[in-house]
Amino acid sequence: MKKQKEENPIKALAEEIFGGVKDKKEFNNILSELFKHGIETVLKAELDEHLDHPRNEESQDGNYRNGTSKKTIKSSIGDLALNIPRDRNSTFSPMFVPKHERMIDGIEDVVIGLYARGMNTRDIEDQIRDIYKIEISETTVSNITNRVIEYMKQWQNRPLESVYYTVWMDAISIKVRENGRVNNKSVYLIIGLNKEGKKEVLGMWINMTESASFWMTVLTDLKARGVQDILIACTDNLKGFTEAIKATFPLTDTQLCIVHQIRNSTRYVVWQDKKQFVAGLKEVYNAPNIEAALHAFETFKTTWGKKYAYAVRSWENNWDELTAYFAYPLEIRKMIYTTNVIESMNSTIRKYTKTKTVFPDDNAALKAIYLAINIIERKWTNQIRNWGLIVNQFLITFENRCLI
Repeated sequence: MKKQKEENPIKALAEEIFGGVKDKKEFNNILSELFKHGIETVLKAELDEHLDHPRNEESQDGNYRNGTSKKTIKSSIGDLALNIPRDRNSTFSPMFVPKHERMIDGIEDVVIGLYARGMNTRDIEDQIRDIYKIEISETTVSNITNRVIEYMKQWQNRPLESVYYTVWMDAISIKVRENGRVNNKSVYLIIGLNKEGKKEVLGMWINMTESASFWMTVLTDLKARGVQDILIACTDNLKGFTEAIKATFPLTDTQLCIVHQIRNSTRYVVWQDKKQFVAGLKEVYNAPNIEAALHAFETFKTTWGKKYAYAVRSWENNWDELTAYFAYPLEIRKMIYTTNVIESMNSTIRKYTKTKTVFPDDNAALKAIYLAINIIERKWTNQIRNWGLIVNQFLITFENRCLI
């Protein structure tokens, strides 16, 4: 005899409740009531646990249930008028619908997600109204996104690892309104390659301009948060940058970005010569070793030294930092000879913040950039390519400094 299949109780309940529903409006009304009573049931259970005694039993501390208070919250199925249970001593703080919260069911996450992707407060207000049929004001949107600032501060001050194998350092320019004027400011950013072979943004700092002296302040902050050593630092050729790094982390090897150097060099070259000029430089930075690179540079210098003396001299003056990558195996060279890693992140940040042409203050700028970084870092879940090989190369090259 076949065993009768047990009926799913949830399915049976759904058929009982929605069996006679004829249209979407009626369905939504019933769903709203179910949602409301479901939340109130959870809140009552929370109060029971808080009081630690069942209804109608005597309290040990003199605290009892004390009726309910009215509270309207916004959810993805519309406004809900809830009866929030209270206790006589006013010590009950519900977790399911926290005090002062006016939204549940992920609406706040939606607002923050839209803001992170570059939408302004008015557009978010319209989007929430169109999709969820919920009315929220621009002020509410601002209040929700402002809560991110506390998380941002915790993130900015979190402890860091003691050693980073590589860091990429760069700054982006933003416009901030201050004292009635619009100023250009720099946001300093650092990506670190940790001992698991994964990238992480170590922090962000804002200053009026980009300078080597402020980069020293940034690096000092990394030290205060636990960083003891950086093996290789990849930067642009900002004047004094290398000295600032050495003053803070004396053992760190510095590598100037080849791409930045080429851009700076070609500014002094007329367009008719640029193709040949860059081809000559390619022979230098694509050389198999430092000896071949030096030979290629001598040829380049002979060809262009007189016509573009300043451009050639800039390579001579920065030769050690421009060619530091030749000291490493090919896999490490590919990671460090440019700052493409951080420039790619900066490009994405600009994409998410492009609608905010002028930020009202520093906090608004940092908040938007922090949210963009959150989105970017979600994609950094895997180790960098060939990490098993690369980590062994680091361990051999920096034998006494790597921690695993």
